Amino acid sequence: MGENRLWPAVGLLFGTALGFAVVVGGLLAFLVVLVLGVLGFLVGRAMAGDLDMSGMLGGRRRT
Repeated sequence: MGENRLWPAVGLLFGTALGFAVVVGGLLAFLVVLVLGVLGFLVGRAMAGDLDMSGMLGGRRRT
């Protein structure tokens, strides 16, 4: 399974997790799962080197 074919499955799993969070825990659980999912996605992209967060972290600017 190629990387491009993996993302729809990941999206499906995340959507299913959000659906279960709403059914079991209500709106607050939905929001917690959503925020943690987005945070995990951003951390994963940063660890893979696909996301440059130096501007957000207040690092020194090189001139």
